[in-house]
Amino acid sequence: MVEVTGSTQDDLAQLVNDKKARTGDVIVTEYQSAGRGRLDRKFDAPQSSALMLSFYIRPQRDKSDWSFLTLLTGLSAIFALTKLDPESTPTLKWPNDILLGDGKVGGIIAQVSGDGVVIGVGINVGMSQPELPVSHATSLMLNKFSVLDRNLILASFLNTFEELLERWNDGEDLRHLYNERSETIGREVRIEHPDGSYKIGNAVDITPTGELILEDGSRVTVGDIVHLR
Repeated sequence: MVEVTGSTQDDLAQLVNDKKARTGDVIVTEYQSAGRGRLDRKFDAPQSSALMLSFYIRPQRDKSDWSFLTLLTGLSAIFALTKLDPESTPTLKWPNDILLGDGKVGGIIAQVSGDGVVIGVGINVGMSQPELPVSHATSLMLNKFSVLDRNLILASFLNTFEELLERWNDGEDLRHLYNERSETIGREVRIEHPDGSYKIGNAVDITPTGELILEDGSRVTVGDIVHLR
């Protein structure tokens, strides 16, 4: 645990590069001044209002499979939250958003570092409405989530991730678990690409490496997803 840092993701990646990190290492912070999400977007949270962590693992599967880990992490997060509050119904938006109620309550970032992966997780825990970073965000508190102790949420998440990672490392196909809890699968979506182009289609499945499969057979590896209906 560190009180203040620029970014847990950058801190842990630097430790990996310096060969000072071990698999399973976790950095948690009360506040980060340069937090970032997917596509290098800035992630802001008032001090002590969010669970912000990064952890390092060395997957036992082929490197070509590692991109599924973002989805696995999201799945671990919503399972962990549901264990703490069985009345809650968190879901997932491809590829890295954790949804609760009408908004985004968390997100995930993953990057290959050394011979492993550094994964960052941010969950809005105690944020009030004015403290939310964007209009479509929400927090556990705003959804009357029954557990707001970030230590309990952290422990539940890490234990759940360890269980699912072991199953995935052993070769189990976990896509059915993801699809059952995905708000994207079965929806008409608009895929907005970084270059400004977009495509509309029906999302029907994901590949073993985490790509989104559209009804026309095309696969999406990167882009912002807008749920149309």
